[in-house]
Amino acid sequence: MFLRDNILSGRALAFDDVKHRLHGHWGSCPRLILVYSHRNHLITKHDLNMICVVGPGHGTPAILASLWIEGSLEKFYPEYDWNYQGLRNLITRFSVTGGCNNHINGEAPGSIHEESELGYALVVSFGAVMDKPDLIGACAVGGGEAETGPTATYKYIDSRESGAVRPINHVNGFNITERTVYGCVDDKELRFVEDLNAIDADLGKSLEWALGEIRKTQKAARSGKPVMKPRWPLLIIRTPKD
Repeated sequence: MFLRDNILSGRALAFDDVKHRLHGHWGSCPRLILVYSHRNHLITKHDLNMICVVGPGHGTPAILASLWIEGSLEKFYPEYDWNYQGLRNLITRFSVTGGCNNHINGEAPGSIHEESELGYALVVSFGAVMDKPDLIGACAVGGGEAETGPTATYKYIDSRESGAVRPINHVNGFNITERTVYGCVDDKELRFVEDLNAIDADLGKSLEWALGEIRKTQKAARSGKPVMKPRWPLLIIRTPKD
């Protein structure tokens, strides 16, 4: 996001190492990398059929970094292979003419959603899992986007014939213009993880719980004993805007 040279800090950082114009919001990136990493762990552990849809805008550096680390990017773009030169190409070509787009779109491996089109992530996720009973959509949703109409689309899901969507709402307090509804949620309504050293273990447990709730609902529906108006799991991660 920030550098155009000296990507591994082989020498003292200089002004000329920093891009003249920055595209992206740092606040979105650490959380997206954390969630993406845990999603990959869950896929590997349970052999899941899962897709990732990213709603928050300007989080592209996190997704591209994750795609590079897991090796998916170089399968389609050999210039971003898993070595120093590949990493340098990725960093220096991000958000420049002829380089990487500064928003996730169809050019990114596995992407079915245009990240810059805020408000559509949940609709795309629910549409993707319809009539695909084994598919789970891991959907990252921004605090402002979670207030839009698409949040009601879960009501159209038939847990017997379709897959499931696991929304992860990133609440950082504000959208572009003002505070968000979820940003005003009282502390008593949320379960907090005060010790950031334990956030990996806690998020891992939370995702396992969400997967268990999804499978419980689907098992009931597919055995002829559907849960009326099932309560699908929703995870909320709250971080500062800056």
